[in-house]
Parts: sequence; C-alpha cells; structure tokens
Amino acid sequence: MRSLVLASAVLALTASPGAAQVIPQPPPQREPQPSDTIKVPQFREEPPISPLGAMWRSLLLPGWGQAVLNRRVTGAVFIFWEGVTLTMTVKSAHQLDYQERIGAEAETVEGKRQEVQDWAVLMAFNHLLAAAEAFVSAQLWDFPADLEMQRLQNGDVGAGVRVYWRR
Repeated sequence: MRSLVLASAVLALTASPGAAQVIPQPPPQREPQPSDTIKVPQFREEPPISPLGAMWRSLLLPGWGQAVLNRRVTGAVFIFWEGVTLTMTVKSAHQLDYQERIGAEAETVEGKRQEVQDWAVLMAFNHLLAAAEAFVSAQLWDFPADLEMQRLQNGDVGAGVRVYWRR
C-alpha cells in the first residue's frame, strides 16, 4: 500500500508542472486599420435578364431580347428587318410557285428559287445577329455611354469616352 501511495505521489508531482505550462501561441495578427484599406464601390448593375436569356429570346424572335434590355430602337430595327425578310421570302415563294405552275423557263424558275434562298438566308442571319447583339448588350449592361463628338484643338472632329475615377 505504501508503494502505491508513493507511486501516486511521484506521479502527481511530475504531472503537475507539465499541466501547468502554457502552450506558446504566436502573437495575434492585428487587423489593418480602415485607413489602410481601399474599399472598392460596388457599381455593377445586374441586367434585367441574363446574357444567355437575352440571346435565346432574340434568337427566337429578333428584337425581343433587346426590348427586355430596354434597347427599343435596336430591337425595332431587328423587328423591322425580320418583317422585310419574311415578307420578301413569302413573296418570292409565291412568285416561284406561280412560275412553276405556268411552266416558265428553267432559268427563270432557278433564278427565283435562288432569290427565295437568299431571302431565307438573310432572315436566318438577322436571327443570329440579333442574338449576338442581345448577348453582348446584356454583358455590357452597365457600361457608361458617355460617347460624344467634339471639335479638337487643331479643328478636326474626334470621338472620346469619359472615364470617371472615384476617389
């Protein structure tokens, strides 16, 4: 029993100093003072529709994506050109049908068939161009539009863009 008490006393004496020691820690890092950091203002405005959403809308109906992005004149131009190409495609197709019914010369029929294809290609190109324009417009939604023409000091006319730096 005496050996058990002696062993526990030795164990208690040797374990106490080890438990009382503090584990060394690195000094805490100081946070930078607010005067040391530059806060960048959040100036990005999200467009009313995603770029891919605008692209798919204008691919389906040219001018739709532009209208959602509040680019009404650009959308109206695409809609107008869609109307012209659609009207001319239908008109050329009717003329081709008429020429085939009356038995017109093969050269005339082939020329009219080529005209129908040309108008159809222009209509498809209008869809692709409207989709690409809507995609880019949504990407550049918050780009400043301060483009102006001024007379330069030497008398020529030049174009310039104003870039504002916030301080």
